[in-house]
Amino acid sequence: MHAQSEGLFLGQWALVLLLLMPPAFAQSLSYQDAVLRAVDSFNQRSLDTNAYRLLALDSQPQGEEDPDSPKPVSFTMKETVCPKRSRQALEQCDFKENGLVRWCVGTVTMDQGSDSDLDCNLMPQPVHKFSRLGKFLRKGGKKIGKKLEKLGQKIKDFFHKFAPKGEPPEP
Repeated sequence: MHAQSEGLFLGQWALVLLLLMPPAFAQSLSYQDAVLRAVDSFNQRSLDTNAYRLLALDSQPQGEEDPDSPKPVSFTMKETVCPKRSRQALEQCDFKENGLVRWCVGTVTMDQGSDSDLDCNLMPQPVHKFSRLGKFLRKGGKKIGKKLEKLGQKIKDFFHKFAPKGEPPEP
């Protein structure tokens, strides 16, 4: 009976030790998972119609392993074709052609119970300057070409006036 009560006593201590272990140990996220959780959180709070998905993650900070300490983060996310109300996994959502891109900076923690602190701003959409420039150059080139053609005709007419009229041209 003594061995049985000793086993029960050890089992109780093991249970107490398990309960005293920090919960973050079992719930710690990877840096990438913490960023993905931050994207999900943004999608839940945003007023945009479509969901966003991680586009690019800047380098992961090195150092502290404490899951409770905030880690600096910088990433871009892009609008997808999936509406937020659809419960489709973001990984299965294609990026929307010409979709909005947001650049996010802030902090995340590896603890699943903590939330992120992010500021996500729209990145300027690329203006098709080169297509505009090409159109401008083509239009300007045509105008310049017509003016050069007229100038060439005037020069030809000018020299034609001074050319001898009665003599045949030399071979």
